[in-house]
Amino acid sequence: MKPDSEIRDAQRRVMAVFEKRPEAALGTKRAEATISGGLTCTVTEGDRQAVMDMPEPLGGSEAGPSPGFHARAAVSGCIAIGIKMTAIRLGIELRSVNVVVDMDFDDSAILGMGEASAAPLRTGVTIRLDSDAERETLEALVETALAADPYYLALRDPQIVETSIEMV
Repeated sequence: MKPDSEIRDAQRRVMAVFEKRPEAALGTKRAEATISGGLTCTVTEGDRQAVMDMPEPLGGSEAGPSPGFHARAAVSGCIAIGIKMTAIRLGIELRSVNVVVDMDFDDSAILGMGEASAAPLRTGVTIRLDSDAERETLEALVETALAADPYYLALRDPQIVETSIEMV
């Protein structure tokens, strides 16, 4: 585990580059999901891999967590890391950060049944901070962190989504 001073210095170095060359902050990440047989899906991004599958009642073999697990993990992990990064950068000591993301669904919608949307009906985010800092300081910290959190914002805000289909 890196000490806070190294994390803060790393962030400051990256910020200095982005201040001098704003175009360096622009980039594209690409994940590719492949399924051959069954519902087991391997997702790759660069040299990293994750395996996903669906529960047995939906025809999966449970070879890995569901895509929903990964989505909730991305949101909760991104929020927790973003809060910790922001706290370190601002010099606010946090002993721990805990983020719970819970989502309510109408699971019939993923099977195309009824009129309900397959999107979450409700998403709750609970943030627990262990710190001696004042409540107002922690509230401002969370507000700052969430305003810059890619996966929290992707969940919260509408965005442009472009879809194309290629035949092989």
